[in-house]
Amino acid sequence: MSALEIIAVIISLIGVTLTIQRNMWCWWFNFLACALYAYFFFTIKLYGETILQFFFIVMNIYGFYYWLKGKRQDHVIRIESIAKTTVLTQMVIAMVFGLLFGLILKHFTDAAVPMLDSQLVAFSLLATYWTSRKHIATWILWIFVNIIYVGMFIYKEVFLTAGLYAAFVGLATYGWWQWQQVKQKQQLQI
Repeated sequence: MSALEIIAVIISLIGVTLTIQRNMWCWWFNFLACALYAYFFFTIKLYGETILQFFFIVMNIYGFYYWLKGKRQDHVIRIESIAKTTVLTQMVIAMVFGLLFGLILKHFTDAAVPMLDSQLVAFSLLATYWTSRKHIATWILWIFVNIIYVGMFIYKEVFLTAGLYAAFVGLATYGWWQWQQVKQKQQLQI
C-alpha cells in the first residue's frame, strides 16, 4: 500500500459520491483520481487499466460538458432513459472491443491478466459513457463490473484498491437507488 494508492482511493470516493449526488464537481475529482490511478496501475502492470484511465480522463471532460449543457430540472441534472435495444447493442460492442483489446494485451505486452483486464476496461468505458449521458442503467453495470474488479485486485494483491472497488459496489447500489428516486420525481413533474 503506497501513499499514491491511498490518495487515489480518497479522491475516487469523493468523485463517486459527488456523481451519485449529481454534483458537477464529480467530474473534476474523477479526473484527478484517473490521473493518479493511471500511474499506479502502470506500476503494477495492469496496462489495460492504465489506458482506461486516459479514456476516463477524456470521458470526464465530455461528461462535464454534457452535464453542463444538458437538461436541468430545479438546478439538478436530469436523468435520461435508455432503450433496451441500445443497451444490448452497446454491450455486445463492448464485449467485442474487450476481446480484441485483450488479444493485443496478451500478445504484445507482459500484462498481468490481459483478457480479464481488457473486458473490465471495455465495460467500464461503456458504464462511463452511460454516466455521461445520465442513464440510470450505468449504476447496474457498475455494480457488476466493480464486483469483478474486486476479485482482480485481490488477485493482484492491491488490497486497498480492492477495498475501494468493494465500496464502489455499495456506492453504485446507493447511486442506482438515489437516481431511481430522482427519476420518479421527474416523471411526476412531467
